[in-house]
Amino acid sequence: MLIAGAGMAGLCAGARARELGIHPLLIEKGDRPGGSMLLSSCVIWRHLTFEDFRRECPGGDERLQRTVFDGFDEALEWLVSLGPEVVWEETPNPLTTGKRFDPRSLTGALVRAAGEVRLEQRLPPEAQAPLVLATGGFPVRYAREHKLLVRSNPWSEGEGFDFAHARGAEIAGDLQEFYGRAMPAPPAEIEEEDYVRLSQLWDGQARFLNEQGEEFFAGPPAWHESDLAQAIARQPGGTAWFVVSADHRDDPRVVALREAGGTVEAAGAELRLHVAAAVTHTQGGIRVDERARVEGVEGLFAAGVDVGGISTGGYSSGLAQALVLGRIAAEEAAR
Repeated sequence: MLIAGAGMAGLCAGARARELGIHPLLIEKGDRPGGSMLLSSCVIWRHLTFEDFRRECPGGDERLQRTVFDGFDEALEWLVSLGPEVVWEETPNPLTTGKRFDPRSLTGALVRAAGEVRLEQRLPPEAQAPLVLATGGFPVRYAREHKLLVRSNPWSEGEGFDFAHARGAEIAGDLQEFYGRAMPAPPAEIEEEDYVRLSQLWDGQARFLNEQGEEFFAGPPAWHESDLAQAIARQPGGTAWFVVSADHRDDPRVVALREAGGTVEAAGAELRLHVAAAVTHTQGGIRVDERARVEGVEGLFAAGVDVGGISTGGYSSGLAQALVLGRIAAEEAAR
C-alpha cells in the first residue's frame, strides 16, 4: 500500500494500516510530516447534530457527511489512544463537539504509529494500486492563481487531485470554494507559526470595506468566518479593511497585526485594519464513495481534503474529514 501525503489524513491512514498488519509506504513531498495540521489550532470537531451539519453545509454530499459524522466519535477515541497531548477535552463552541490537540504532539504520535515517512518524495506518475491519496488538496495553487495569501503547508499544489483526475476520477464540490481566514495584508510578513495568532477573527465586531471604501459584506459572518474570507477573496486585490472601534487599539488582534508589519490606520473613533484573504484548504476535489474509494478508478482511494464535496456551501472540520476518511481508506486498501 502506497500512501501519498503525510499530513493528518495520510498519517491516520498509515497508523490504521499498521494496526491491520500492513506496512505501508508513506511518502511526503515536503521536508517534514504533519502537513497543514501542524500549522493549525488543531481542533478536531464535528457538529453537535447531523441536522446541524446539513444546515451548515447544505450543498455537501449527504452520504459522505453521514460517514464523517457517524465515524467521528470512534475515530477521535482512537486518536486519543495514540497518546498525543490533549489541550482541550471539549470545544468551547456550543455548536460543536471535539478536542483540541497540541499539533506537534499529535504529529509525533501519528508518525510513531504510522512508521517510516519518506520525506521529499513526490507521488510517482506510475504509482500502482492500492494507492491512498492524501496530498492536502490544492490550496497553494488556488492561492497563486487568485493572487491570495497561503495559510497552509507550502506543498499542497494538487498532485493528488491531478493524479486522480487524469485517470478518470470525477470532481465533487465547487473547485472555487475554500476554507480560509482574513490575515494581515502586505507588507505584513507572516510566518507559518503565526497562522493562528494572526487570524483576524472579530466575531461580528467589525465593518468590512473594500479598497473603494464600499461595504461589501453585510454580515455578521458565520461563526467560522470562512464565508467572510471568501468574500474578501472576491474583492479587487483580494484585500479589504476591517473597521473597528478605536477602543480596540490594544487588542491582541490589533497588536499582532501591527507587530507583523501590517497596516493600522486611525480614523477618529475607529481603527482601519488592512487584511487579505488567505487560503487554508480547498473544498472541491475528488469524488469518493462512503468507503473512500475514488469512484470509477479501481484500487485508488482518497482522504482528507483531497476529497471534495463534503463541506459545500459552508464549513466543517477538515481535520475530522482527514481523521475519519484516512482510517477508512486504509481499511479498504488493505482488503
